Amino acid sequence: MPEPRGELSALLVERLEAPPHALPPALAAFVEDALTDDDLHLALYLSYELHYRGLPGVDERWEWEPTLIAHRASWETAFEAALLERLGPPRPAGAGDGMDLALRAIVDADHGPSLSKYLEREGTVEQVLEFVVHRSAYQLKEADPHSWAIPRLAGAPKAALVEVQADEYGGGRPDRVHAELFGKAMAQLGLDRTYGAYLDRLPGVTLATVNLMSLLGLHRRWRGAIAGHLAAFEMTSSIPNRRYGNALRRLGFGAEATDFFDEHVEADAVHENVAAVDLAGGLARAEPAIAGDVLWGARALVDVEARWARHLLDAWAEGRSSLLAPIDALPA
Repeated sequence: MPEPRGELSALLVERLEAPPHALPPALAAFVEDALTDDDLHLALYLSYELHYRGLPGVDERWEWEPTLIAHRASWETAFEAALLERLGPPRPAGAGDGMDLALRAIVDADHGPSLSKYLEREGTVEQVLEFVVHRSAYQLKEADPHSWAIPRLAGAPKAALVEVQADEYGGGRPDRVHAELFGKAMAQLGLDRTYGAYLDRLPGVTLATVNLMSLLGLHRRWRGAIAGHLAAFEMTSSIPNRRYGNALRRLGFGAEATDFFDEHVEADAVHENVAAVDLAGGLARAEPAIAGDVLWGARALVDVEARWARHLLDAWAEGRSSLLAPIDALPA
């Protein structure tokens, strides 16, 4: 369990060590910036983890303890309200035809800093390692947040999502599961590949990128948004992953360290059309009322990822670590 960062995360860290019991009334999330706040997003991340791999030493019955769910709902409300204030609510959209073009327009309109270009051209070993540590919050459970949508879809969109996710999970080969490939890359870089090993070092701006997926994936009402999130994720993955692989090669790392990134260059180029046309477009045709949610999910992804990239680049420009505490491990 990580060190608390405020009263919200302290509530979980202190109470979850005991058997499930009623928590005190939900604490309101009065934070300055609900899009990046360290305490809020650690609390959300921990509460979501109960639905994934669980937490060390925590009774699994906490997952559905009603008063804990009430706390999580109040924290989600703060995060969601901040997203809606920044992006505006979902707007009505077409019923599927041209959805891939609408998604492409959102992706192309992103003028955020290019983290992948920086790392490819001039990133140091230390900066590449920090990048990998940041990404471990999601990549060690890659695809899981989007898989929550599978039972909430039907027909063609469901088939498209399963097609993408099957590849993410290695197509039946445990050694090719993308989360496993990322773990192997971490080990090759001299990092601790243990699930959650670096949670104490990850700032709220990083945890928000994962919490967004969990928020959209765990709520049926946001099924359109999680589909749009995945579509935009796949559409913006192939080229950056090529650059990350190039960065590692430039720094002298071999194929075992770059395998994860090289795998995504090819796989995500294929996934892009399936996710944008068959999943996102198919869902908009099947459920026109949530077509706007699909595009909103893509916009939310672009926004939180740009904020995260800017955090890393600003920290490095100032000559400091982008993590809450520098990592200790460096490759031999």
